[in-house]
Amino acid sequence: MSESDKALFTHHEHALDKAQQVCPECGAELAIKRGKSGAFLGCVNYPNCQYTRAVVEHERVEDKILSGSECPLCSHELAVKQGRYGMFIGCSNFPACHHIEHEVQETLDNVACPSCKSGSLQEKTSRFGKKFYSCDAYPKCKFVVNHEPMGGQCEKCQFPLLLKRNMAAGLKYQCADKKCSHMQKA
Repeated sequence: MSESDKALFTHHEHALDKAQQVCPECGAELAIKRGKSGAFLGCVNYPNCQYTRAVVEHERVEDKILSGSECPLCSHELAVKQGRYGMFIGCSNFPACHHIEHEVQETLDNVACPSCKSGSLQEKTSRFGKKFYSCDAYPKCKFVVNHEPMGGQCEKCQFPLLLKRNMAAGLKYQCADKKCSHMQKA
């Protein structure tokens, strides 16, 4: 048996030991159950007893104060904090001040939104880490593309936006209009 197999086996045994524990509220046995957020330990007397606990306890990271930083709202120091969606920078005077630092979105030069014609396209990152480009007039304008936009005009339909595409045959420009999607040479 390899070392990784032993580690998995001992981790599994550890989970089984936790499953044989008793409920601190009613004294019944705890069992591993599955929910929309994943596995958890729950009392077998549910719904009479609603005790639950995480199978794996996650380590909580303490807030780290960023020396030399200042909250623009209340002048307290900023801190690196851990939240529901990961790490972020926020005010150390939290319940009194709700300031959070947001990433600066980079607006693309000279790329106007073809939908509303008043906004500009900017690069953003999805929650999955993928780049996409959307209008800075959101939510009024919901124009979005997945490939890097550039100024120009489609030679087939005259749509005022092209997308850079790295294809097997080299760099090509694609019409940003989903109805057209015409490819032209770079």
